[in-house]
Amino acid sequence: MQILEPFMLFSVNPNSLKFSHFPSISNLFSPRDYSSKTVLKADLFSGFLNSTEKKTRVPTNFGKCRRLVMVNSRVSVEDGNDKDDNFYIKRCVELATKAIGFTSPNPMVGCVIVKDGKIVGQGFHPKAGQPHAEVFALRDAGDLAENATAYVSLEPCNHYGRTPPCTEALIKAKVKKVVVGMVDPNPLVASKGLDRLRGAGIDVVVGVEEEMCRKLNEAFIHLMLTGKPYLTLRHSISMNGQLLNQLGEGVTENGGYYSQFLQEYDAVIVSSSLTGNLALPTSQEPGANQPIKIIIAKNPCPPVPVSIPSNEVASKVILFTDKDTSVEQETTQKGFETVVLDHINLDAILEFCKRRGLCSVLLDLRGNFGELEDLVKEGIEQNMLQKIVVEVLPLWVDSEGGGNSLKLLNSVRKRLQVSNLQSKASGKSIVLEGYVQ
Repeated sequence: MQILEPFMLFSVNPNSLKFSHFPSISNLFSPRDYSSKTVLKADLFSGFLNSTEKKTRVPTNFGKCRRLVMVNSRVSVEDGNDKDDNFYIKRCVELATKAIGFTSPNPMVGCVIVKDGKIVGQGFHPKAGQPHAEVFALRDAGDLAENATAYVSLEPCNHYGRTPPCTEALIKAKVKKVVVGMVDPNPLVASKGLDRLRGAGIDVVVGVEEEMCRKLNEAFIHLMLTGKPYLTLRHSISMNGQLLNQLGEGVTENGGYYSQFLQEYDAVIVSSSLTGNLALPTSQEPGANQPIKIIIAKNPCPPVPVSIPSNEVASKVILFTDKDTSVEQETTQKGFETVVLDHINLDAILEFCKRRGLCSVLLDLRGNFGELEDLVKEGIEQNMLQKIVVEVLPLWVDSEGGGNSLKLLNSVRKRLQVSNLQSKASGKSIVLEGYVQ
């Protein structure tokens, strides 16, 4: 076991090290070539597929296509997988990723209806408060849903919330079989949906491509099991291990790992210094729902000059300060929410995020490290981190160029064991991602 000191603050199990492209939640399936098929474009805000616009070919690399284009729901699959449960659950995951960043606090879910070896209906859950994936898929299938098999990436709900139970919709449609990727960890569901379907005489299969389905909604699952939002720490280092206050070339652009992260996370915690010389982080992915920016301001004197761009939506910016910190009056007059705590701490911030219905939070270690130092220490020492992401830039710096900032973390003595460590290239950087055990 090798300890990477002092910048990574965790140990690595060599058996878990994988040098491969780790999947974002938008690239969890193997690309397929659907050449010469009639295809449909997905409507991100309805959960339906628009059957009025047709093309002749689907992109073969879905991992590079954030708004996915799908095969016509009325045509057969030619590659022999028409009876393959794994194949159709992968299609469900593919559909679900169309709603990246829009469903919190709900999970992302996709559904496919198959009859006689043909996909006759498909849909996804587009946004919290709107109908679930099963409803859109059943509407798409119409009468063809009778005696068909419904594939869904997450167990159908069996309770009344903002929408009626999906189990009742499946029963009413008279489907013959339901194949489920994983059981819903929500205590309101938790196998109750499966029991309801079985009680109605429907054949139920559970646990198909379960790992993929769990990866799709890892933040939602964590929130359901622990009551806390999913927390990821991200920081940059040089090739000689110095902590850097910058991002690499290309990572903030469309397709870059950082741009994708901002699309996938509900909120990002940043230092107030990023609102000055540096820009607030913004996803460049097409149609991205921008994360809430949680700005940490800790500097008792002089007043903190928080320069928030005029085009920022007030509801997307929250300023956290302590009772000893004064913020310039101009900032408070812009309508941005300010939360004053006796002492800024990570637990209080995560509890605030939970009440706002946020499932995932990215702690971005940039800007004034001093403002974020206590949050990083708390996250490590109190076992609040679920994932660590390290960007390695193609730079070699001396101690004056970045090493002094490491002194801020010298008091952190706890070592974290990281599993499933994987790497990928993004722009000119190498990005390491691992789960905290």
